[in-house]
Order: sequence, then C-alpha cells, then structure tokens
Amino acid sequence: MAAADTQAAPALPDYVTDPDAVLKDKNVNWRYGRAPDYSKTRKVFAETKTMNHEPLSLPQLVENLVKNWEVEASFKPTLSDWRTVDPEKYSFAINGSDPQDAYYMLEQGTYNAIIAPNEYYSPEYSDFASSHKTFKRMMPNFAWEVLEVYSGPPTVSFRWRHWGVMKNDYVGFNNKGEKVSAKAHGGAIDIQGVTVATVNEKLQLQGVRTWFDPMDMFRQIAPSGVVKKEAIDKKLSPGDALDSPAKAEIDQTRRPMEEGSTAVGDGSTGADVQQLMAAAGCPFAGHDGKSAVAPYEPAVATSARSSGESSEPSKMEHPNAPLSESTLTILGAGKQEDGDRDPYAKLPEEFQS
Repeated sequence: MAAADTQAAPALPDYVTDPDAVLKDKNVNWRYGRAPDYSKTRKVFAETKTMNHEPLSLPQLVENLVKNWEVEASFKPTLSDWRTVDPEKYSFAINGSDPQDAYYMLEQGTYNAIIAPNEYYSPEYSDFASSHKTFKRMMPNFAWEVLEVYSGPPTVSFRWRHWGVMKNDYVGFNNKGEKVSAKAHGGAIDIQGVTVATVNEKLQLQGVRTWFDPMDMFRQIAPSGVVKKEAIDKKLSPGDALDSPAKAEIDQTRRPMEEGSTAVGDGSTGADVQQLMAAAGCPFAGHDGKSAVAPYEPAVATSARSSGESSEPSKMEHPNAPLSESTLTILGAGKQEDGDRDPYAKLPEEFQS
C-alpha cells in the first residue's frame, strides 16, 4: 500500500539529459530553415574533452542544459521556441554588466552580446551574420564542457571550458571599424570562465551571470600581436564587408619623428629610459640611484629680492636647517613668528602676484 502511495519523481526534461535534445525539435522556426549540424563539434568534444562526468550527475546535467541553450540562442530566432529558458524571467550579464533579456541576444547575436569592443573585435561594427562568419569560419568546431559544479539548483555555479582549433584566418572588425585579420596558426584556442545561474522547477534558465576574460581568446588568436588592418567601405553591410575583395590596407609602419617634434624616442619600444624621464620632467633623470635617494644636506635656500641686492635668507628653509637666534628667542617666549603682524595688512609689492 505504501509503495502504491509513493509518487514517482518527476522525469528530468530531455534538454538536461541529452545534449542534442533541441536539435530534434519539430515545428519550430530555425534561423536557416532547418536544425544545424553539430555532429563535428560533438566529435571534437568527445575526443578532446578533459572531464568524464557520470551519467545523470549534476555536472553532466548542467553541461547538457548549456549546450542546448547555446543551440537555441544561436539558431532559434523566435523566443517562444526556446525550451531551455524561463522567458518571463530570463536575463544574462557578462562580467558584472547590466543584465540583458533574450531579445537583446536574439538581435545582437551570441558573440556580440558577450564580447566588449576591443582592438580585435567590436559588436558595434558587426551584426549577427558577420559575427558568426568571423568566429565559425576561423574555428569551425568550438566545443564546450563543464569542469566543476560548485552548487546545485536553484542556484547553480560552475566553471567551464570552451576550446577549438584555429583552422582558418581570423577576420573581424575592431573598435575603430577597421577590418582586422590574423593568419591561422593551426593551434588551440582554449578559454575558461565561471557562471552562476538560477533555474526554476523545470530546470529552465532564469538569471545567467558569467565572468571570463574575452581578451584571452584574442591573445591566443594573435599570440605575437601581429594583425593586418584594412579600411572598409562603410556602404557595405558587415557580412558583405567581410567578404569584399576590395583592400585598403592601413600602414602600421612606425615612422621617424619629424624635425622639431617634442615626442621622445625614435618610435621603437627600446626608447632610452633616461631620455623619457627627462622629457617627463623627472627630477631623478640623469642621476645614479644613490644620489637620487640621498637626503638633502641641511641648508638655507636663499632668494634675492627683486633689487638683487639683499642677501637676507628667505623663509624658504629646509626643515633640517638650524634655527636662527631670533627664531629661538621668539619660540622660547612662547610666541609665534610674525604673530604681531596684521593679517589684513597689504603685502609689500615684491610679494604681490
């Protein structure tokens, strides 16, 4: 009787048990008319992953959920077709930025929504189509795995890894609107990050907060920092500009300084340090280390009056200079120097500005 009264635990949704669950969805609006083919990416994942999670373990469930979410965010342009999110409460934020809703990601694209403008790439000069051309052409298969899960539902925090191979040249638009390209090196691109996500009772994503270093990817794309920059025809769409054969390469060659220039050095990275310090007005320029940090000798700084005849010391005295007899007498009497002077009296002309 007790066994009959026991209710079975609700079945887990397929999008947390099967990494390809949403790829099998029918009667939905796919961005390019049909579901994308992830078979090659899944093969790369199976062959090069670093973790082997137990079936139906929390790390595997989280991994499957995020993989299905990525498919929907990239290839389902209608939010009502997304099964992995709670559409009424879903939002995401990157590196502490203001949260954005799903419509923002649908409009901007997954890459544009998570990468801030920089010298290699800028969402300000890229649209959804061009962003996918930029990254998917360079790295056709970009696998993803969960490394660790720190807490379970309803707040799931985990560390992840995203990796692939740079098989083709990188071509994108930077924060100045220039077309930037870097030669393919055939090596790995491997980035990591941390995400904290809240889920509802259906294990649908509600709030997603992710932290990672987006520049880490670009440092691996161009490890020596060598890229080619070209001006683009502003009349073309970003997608067309990527494929345009027209080239107007920007000359990045360093030039010698023009005569009379106030800039320091010859433009090379090995500019003389002493020269740079002198140009910046550094008081230690030209001194050796010992003399630079040596204390001043006790002395009285003298300044001539405007007539140039007086040799009376001014009040600009070094704090270690010996006190004069008159000063000692005044202080010994418990008075203050110039204490009897009228503060509203007009200053002598030589002290007026």
